[in-house]
Amino acid sequence: MPKKNIVVVGTQWGDEGKGKVIDWLTDRVGCVVRFQGGHNAGHTLVINGKKTILRLIPSGILREGVPCVIGNGVVLSPVALTQEIEELESTGVDVKSQLVVSASCSVILPSHIALDQARERAKGKNAIGTTGRGIGPTYEDKVARRGIHVCDLLDKDRFWSKLEPLVEYHNFLLTNYYNEEPVSAKESFDEINKAFEKFGSLVADSASVIEAVKNKGESILFEGAQGTFLDIDLGTYPYVTSSNTTAGAASVGTGMGPLNIESVLGITKAYTTRVGAGPFVTELHDETGMRLAEKGNEFGSVTGRPRRCGWFDALILRRSARMNSLSGLCLTKLDVLDGFDTVKICVAYKLNGETFTEMPMDSDLLEQCEPVYEEMPGWDVTAGIQNIDNLPEAAKNYLVRVEELVGVPISLLSTGPGRTEIAVLNDPFSEETAVNAAGEI
Repeated sequence: MPKKNIVVVGTQWGDEGKGKVIDWLTDRVGCVVRFQGGHNAGHTLVINGKKTILRLIPSGILREGVPCVIGNGVVLSPVALTQEIEELESTGVDVKSQLVVSASCSVILPSHIALDQARERAKGKNAIGTTGRGIGPTYEDKVARRGIHVCDLLDKDRFWSKLEPLVEYHNFLLTNYYNEEPVSAKESFDEINKAFEKFGSLVADSASVIEAVKNKGESILFEGAQGTFLDIDLGTYPYVTSSNTTAGAASVGTGMGPLNIESVLGITKAYTTRVGAGPFVTELHDETGMRLAEKGNEFGSVTGRPRRCGWFDALILRRSARMNSLSGLCLTKLDVLDGFDTVKICVAYKLNGETFTEMPMDSDLLEQCEPVYEEMPGWDVTAGIQNIDNLPEAAKNYLVRVEELVGVPISLLSTGPGRTEIAVLNDPFSEETAVNAAGEI
């Protein structure tokens, strides 16, 4: 068993393929821990041709016998978790023998969902593009110190004493500000208690569970949701999610001290996608963008929303590498670029007649930027290749150029959706010096 704790994060705007990579790594770790977000993010796994979509439960759940922990940084919908457990159990997965739920998770209420959707409707064309699942309002109540934790559900009297005034506050906003219908506190109470019956036995002090795994000398895999530039502090604000999606959140969202994190693996697509509103410099509105979307099946795994598509942006990856302290990259969906005569990489931006190579953090400025592209020859087929030596030379050159521009070696290469469709360039658990895609140290 390797002795290295790894954080896996998305380096773009999410949907990079983290679920598959986490599943692939899981057979070498002692547990997998989800550290932020809610059921607004979906991780898709394809194993033996069968597709599974996970929303709250860590992607390691499909590896039998590996403990999976929903950490304290996650906002939890009891109803959504119950549905997910039932879906997995119907396929033969013994969820309850593997899953631990942090007692400190904040609980998503029906009134949080109502507020989320009411706000988006009120904003009209200026809507952020949330999933409407109550994530943002739940994090707001958490920060305002009026939220409800999973541990509160263990005592029904305590739960009701906290729920009733909170729903009353939510209803004041819904009815007086948004002109929406109120939410019943009693119905919310009954709905959540019913869902809690399904997973109440899984609630524990998750930080202690993780510490016990560490003390046994086993590796811990920290799983992030969404992507770097949806981070509430470091992303393209205000078009972001409500949590910290970057590697630093792995410590806060699990109770594991930062010195225990030894490696950060950044997942990135061979091109760029984004769901929802916000700046996207390399977005393509032509046939090429449509081709990427169709070939890459670029639709949200949870929401079904179409993803905006564009060429690989080296500027955002370079900033992402710095903010996450990336040890290595896993490049996914290289096969989606198969068959293009030429491929492009954004190497700079133009703004008001000036050219620069650093991504501005001001979203209004970023919205005005135009891409400066470097064009490279395309290639025929990479789909399913599991050995980098078998890649077309043009594809190898593309990988080398990505590494040069980002400043981080590629550790893994995904060439298809299946569990085995992956090539290893640098073992993420190895202590050996990394080599680049050209095989050079």
